[in-house]
Amino acid sequence: MVVERSSQQGLADVLVASNRGPVSYSVGDDGSLSAKRGGGGLVSGLSAIAADGAGGDGDRDGGGAVWVCAALGKGDREAVRRSGGKLDPADTGGQSVRMLDIPEETFADAYNGIANSVLWFVHHMLYQTPLEPSFDAEFERQWASYERYNAAFADALAEEAAEGATVLVQDYHLTLVPGLLRERRPDLRVGHFSHTPWAPPDYYRMLPDAVARQVLRGILGADRAAFLTRRWARGFADCCAAVLGASVAEDERTGEAVVTCEGRTTRLGVHGLGADGEFLRERAGREDVEERIAILRGEIGSDADDRPRRAIVRVDRTELSKNIVRGLHAYARLLADRPEWRGRVVHLALAYPSRQDLAVYRDYMSEVSRVADEINSTYGTEGWTPVVLFLKDDFARSLAAYRLADVALVNPIRDGMNLVAKEVPVVSDDGCALVLSREAGAHEELGPYAFVVNPYDIGDTARALHEALSMDHGPRAEHTARLASAATATPPTRWFLDQLAALREG
Repeated sequence: MVVERSSQQGLADVLVASNRGPVSYSVGDDGSLSAKRGGGGLVSGLSAIAADGAGGDGDRDGGGAVWVCAALGKGDREAVRRSGGKLDPADTGGQSVRMLDIPEETFADAYNGIANSVLWFVHHMLYQTPLEPSFDAEFERQWASYERYNAAFADALAEEAAEGATVLVQDYHLTLVPGLLRERRPDLRVGHFSHTPWAPPDYYRMLPDAVARQVLRGILGADRAAFLTRRWARGFADCCAAVLGASVAEDERTGEAVVTCEGRTTRLGVHGLGADGEFLRERAGREDVEERIAILRGEIGSDADDRPRRAIVRVDRTELSKNIVRGLHAYARLLADRPEWRGRVVHLALAYPSRQDLAVYRDYMSEVSRVADEINSTYGTEGWTPVVLFLKDDFARSLAAYRLADVALVNPIRDGMNLVAKEVPVVSDDGCALVLSREAGAHEELGPYAFVVNPYDIGDTARALHEALSMDHGPRAEHTARLASAATATPPTRWFLDQLAALREG
């Protein structure tokens, strides 16, 4: 598709909007700023866009790309004050980044109060409904902040975008942006991508009616709304039909769902994010990973017959939806029901801090530690620690654990995708069986090659762990190869560029 070149110098033809940007800053004791670049699909994707904004296909001429994000902490805010919000390309790997210094209280309300404590809870179905939620005056105040936060992004995008530019808005933090941007700049091609699950209508309608409608209308302001799996796309379509009375049809040419509501039509796409196999394999072979492998092998040890113990590995943030506590209970059930595994297996649980500014997350992390200690107290011996728990984030250690895993345990209550399930098979040294929750988005692609479990069923998960541990080397290696192939089918750069192409094609 050929698009006329914008004559507006300095404006972007491709824009990405997300809460977190590709770089974060810290302030040194001497007042100096240090920049740390991030990774992930968006960083890789935006880096793949040619300087002329072509997105690698050579058929678009334009003014390049810009990333709009929020300042998340003191260092970021200082960087915005010093730069005026247009970050130094030397800090961003050459990317053009505009960072917004949204007032701290507004940001806290929008990010912690609404995005992480309401929308995340709804889509992951985490509420203890006899007690929560209660949408009171405090919620209404925080929701007003969420509206202002989204409006700040819409204003910035409208200012940065060239005529007819393409804008990709990311995730539940920015659900209102497409609709707000449509009002400001109807010439733009706007997409929204949801990295979370999408709740079914009965659960989604716990939100106040006006808010439930506002979120849906906000996303429907996009020309295309995309999701990680068909299941989450269907959930969104069902909510549009139930809450807004929208009509949902299927495009005969593409097979995509099309939602029509209040005179506007939005296409629904599906783009499953895969693991970056090339990066993972290279990074997993570095010296710091080898050092941690030696340490972890010492933690795992050998059994009474001097054979290396088997390793059940999980690597997660202590996020409520990751279901770490039930995973530990399932491991305890394995040891209780199958005493032949006592002394022969170790559970490496890498449970890294998440959202520790929220009390419910601090309590959850404490419970993870308590249950691990209880298992060790009940079953441990002088030469065997059943659970080896790590609570400090360490990427090199995560990769070391991936390589050593005989079994990977991925049992979320509900997960948009879960890249850990895709990453472990890619770097496994000797083949790894995967115990996978049917509620993870990754189940759609990896389910045929995994031991699939109901994440709420402790006995079912314990049985799956036993079967995975008992798998012979040949079949395990074959399954690992199939898992790795499926896991890397859409690496981050391809995932991003596919969205961009689909949005431009309309």
